[in-house]
Amino acid sequence: MLDLIVRNATLPDGASGLDIAVQDGVIAEVAPAIAAEAALEIDAQGFLVTPPFVDSHFHMDATLSLGLPRLNQSGTLLEGIALWGELKPDLTVEALKERALALCRWSVAKGTLAIRSHVDICDDRLLAVEALLEVRETVKDVIDLQLVAFPQDGYLRSPTARENMRRALDKGVDIVGGIPHFERTMAEGAESVRLLCELAAKRGLRVDMHCDETDDPNSRHIESLSYETQRLGLQERVTGSHLTSMHSMDNYYVSKLMPLMAEAGVNAVANPLINITIQGRHDSYPKRRGMTRVKELLAQGINVSFGHDCVMDPWYPLGSHDMIEVAQMGLHVGLMTGVEEQKDCFAAVTENGAKTLGLEGYGLTPGCNADMVILQAGDVLEALRLRPVRLTVIRRGRVVAETPPVKSQLKVLGNEAIDFMKH
Repeated sequence: MLDLIVRNATLPDGASGLDIAVQDGVIAEVAPAIAAEAALEIDAQGFLVTPPFVDSHFHMDATLSLGLPRLNQSGTLLEGIALWGELKPDLTVEALKERALALCRWSVAKGTLAIRSHVDICDDRLLAVEALLEVRETVKDVIDLQLVAFPQDGYLRSPTARENMRRALDKGVDIVGGIPHFERTMAEGAESVRLLCELAAKRGLRVDMHCDETDDPNSRHIESLSYETQRLGLQERVTGSHLTSMHSMDNYYVSKLMPLMAEAGVNAVANPLINITIQGRHDSYPKRRGMTRVKELLAQGINVSFGHDCVMDPWYPLGSHDMIEVAQMGLHVGLMTGVEEQKDCFAAVTENGAKTLGLEGYGLTPGCNADMVILQAGDVLEALRLRPVRLTVIRRGRVVAETPPVKSQLKVLGNEAIDFMKH
């Protein structure tokens, strides 16, 4: 007797009519018409079954704080940073946990079961660190939550950031973060990259830096990050997030930069919702799109994933932590409407994100963790178009969220009522 069988599933690669058998929280078999019984059987009805969504870049300490202490009137990155600074003195562990756990509930309902969240360490009390470490423990059976020690005010610019970084990592934060473009000078930015990568190498940790989140084409810290990655043997363990300056760099320089990134095995994370709204604020017309060169990075063999970045916080007043919305914005902004390009955008919030986070046992093949989402859509392209309901969310073979299918009843086109399902 198996624990679970999901029957008649369509997979992201287009394979259909498959059953997925689960035993002890692991996928045991994927095949048509598995001749076995299970304690629970779910009929996927031919709908898309995908591994869970992955948010490669988020700020859970700030989430759902919209309007505290006031709204961002300009909508700019710098006013958002200033607002966060105003809010810090009033933060409490309980309020931080309450907002983060509320967001996690949204995430599970949307099928987002892996999140990498940056946590500000420039508050000497490290309240956000304490709160999110507790949240990580609370949600560990449902969400893979990774925490990045993020020196929001600059690793060298903030007088206590270096000591706070050490304290945060000693408490159990997973990843070394940075923000080199926010240091006082380009030279100090490059120095922060060196110091932080050396710290990560010494501790055996991953690196994920806010890198070149600016419209300035001369912000080239991703070059330094790629160099330090290779120098210190950190290949596949380093991520450059945002990389928005690349949208303003001349093509000749980028033609040198991207092979360096590929050689170093650096992951890239774009945040389409935020990049398209924060960047280009100094432009009149034409206005730059803001997002990094996703299509070109993928063509170089660089792993690119997407993050939501913000939900209802000082930087972004919208959002529901729907990673399909992120993928949909990415394909629009990146001009990636070709069939394979759309699939690349879906991968950016699923398998590519899992690679960025270094998740083990991710996927829908035998031996993988039994984590999956059934969507009310027939395939990946339809999911991107409709942003459909997540009918069932499964974690380690256990149903953790269900949403009824969407149905509409038309009262037009004659006297006969017409029922249809979004499919």
